[in-house]
Amino acid sequence: MLFTFVTTSSDAQEQKQRRPHVEEATIALQPFSLDKPAPIRLAYYAPRAIPRAEPVIEDNQPDVIPQMATSATGPIVSGRRAVLRNGIAYAPANAPATVKSAIWAANTLRRKPYVWGGGHGSFDDYGYDCSGTVSFALHQAGLLGAPIPSSDFLRYGERGRGKWITIYARPGHTYAIIAGLRLDTTDLRYGTNIGPRWHTDFRDTRGFDARHPIGL
Repeated sequence: MLFTFVTTSSDAQEQKQRRPHVEEATIALQPFSLDKPAPIRLAYYAPRAIPRAEPVIEDNQPDVIPQMATSATGPIVSGRRAVLRNGIAYAPANAPATVKSAIWAANTLRRKPYVWGGGHGSFDDYGYDCSGTVSFALHQAGLLGAPIPSSDFLRYGERGRGKWITIYARPGHTYAIIAGLRLDTTDLRYGTNIGPRWHTDFRDTRGFDARHPIGL
C-alpha cells in the first residue's frame, strides 16, 4: 500500500513561519595596518633652575651617615645639620638648645592644615599660615614673644642669613631655614599651601629679605 503526502501551499507557508528568525549582526571592524605604530609623543614642563637658599654651615662635613637618637625632648642626629625622616626633623646634636627647641616645636605642626591667619590669635590653633608657623617655632624657642605677620618679619632680628636660623620674608609670605631644612607652608611640588611642613628642597629667594635671630 502506498501513501502519498501532499503538501499544500498553506502548509509550506506555516513551516516557513515556524523557522527561527535570525537577524544578521553587524560587527564594526577595527582599522588594521601592517605599518609600524607611530611613536607616542609626550609633552612635559621642565622648570628652570632657580637660586637656592643654602644653609650657612661653617665646617665642611664629610659624607657620612649620621647617627640618630631620640632624647627626652625630641629626635636628635649627630653633626650640625638637621635630617628629615618621614616628615619629622631630627635636630643636630651640635645645635644650640634654642635651635633644637624650634625644630621640635615645628614637628608638632606637621599634620596641621593651612589656615589663613592661623596661629596669630593664639599659638595653639587648629591650622597655621606661613608667618603663624614661623612665629610658633620661634616662640617655642624663646625667640619671639607674640605672633607677627610677614611684613613685621622684615624688621625681625638682624639683617642677613644666620648661622642656624634664617627667615626669608616679604609682604605676603614668610618661611625659614633651620639647620639646613626649610620650614614652609608651601609645597613647591604642587605650588600651593598645604600647611606647616619640613622640606629638603629650597625655593627661590628673589624678592625675600633674609633675617635671623640675634646670635643665631
